[in-house]
Amino acid sequence: MSTQHTYRVIVRGTWDGPTDEARARLLSEDHGLSAMQFTEEGSLTYDRVLKHFSFRYVVVCDAEDGEEMAAAIAEDRAETYLDERGYGHGALRSTVTDMDTMKINYKGRRG
Repeated sequence: MSTQHTYRVIVRGTWDGPTDEARARLLSEDHGLSAMQFTEEGSLTYDRVLKHFSFRYVVVCDAEDGEEMAAAIAEDRAETYLDERGYGHGALRSTVTDMDTMKINYKGRRG
């Protein structure tokens, strides 16, 4: 049986000429800094200029599949979200952090 790891994945991209309708829809929703959370469903953030966007995902998968699989899963989720809403976008790229292997430094703590 394989060990499961929890990954935090940030998927970044750029908008590709949103239609006037898509632009109005995006600008009417709150996807600013207050929406920046890592969730399984993903949280979308972007600026009001509508140039760049990012999604934050929590992905749980087999540790042996590693960060590459976590990135692929998150990018697939982001692409599905964007395509279902008709939001054109460029290539997606990801940054992955394995939360199970991350070291935490506690300041002021002596061992």
